[in-house]
Amino acid sequence: MELGQQTTGSNGRQGIGGLVEWANAAIRAIAQPSLTQLVLRFALALPFWRSGVKKWDGFLQLNDVAVFLFSSEFKLHLPGGPYAFPAPSTVAFLSGSAEIIFPILLVLGLGTRFAALGLLLMTAVIQLTVPSGWPIHLTWAAMALALMAFGPGRVSLDHLVSRRMG
Repeated sequence: MELGQQTTGSNGRQGIGGLVEWANAAIRAIAQPSLTQLVLRFALALPFWRSGVKKWDGFLQLNDVAVFLFSSEFKLHLPGGPYAFPAPSTVAFLSGSAEIIFPILLVLGLGTRFAALGLLLMTAVIQLTVPSGWPIHLTWAAMALALMAFGPGRVSLDHLVSRRMG
């Protein structure tokens, strides 16, 4: 149905139904699955990337603040806790590395489901560390789960690799 065209029927049902169909078609045209998946990849990568770059002073050189946070400030809020992070320097290094590597993989669309799973697991640990942040953590989890379920989309290296292999 074209814009401005109306269909009528008994009690105007067909007209309203036609308008709803037209609106849904317009929305589907804007929200193409591959565009949605691309935007999800960037949206999930961004907060982790920003956090990750703040943890480094140079190549494989964690800054003192990152180590301090995992040594003194961050605690795991588990039953009977809160508990300090075990091996805080190692956890800070792994966290900072993951916050750089997984977002790069997501933006490239390479190993997308694996990278999304990694960020989902990080989100769970962050939730245990900062329980009051649940609204944003829920958003991150939803984005990660969507990418895990539906993949990276056509605008990705994963798609290019799968086309070349299959």
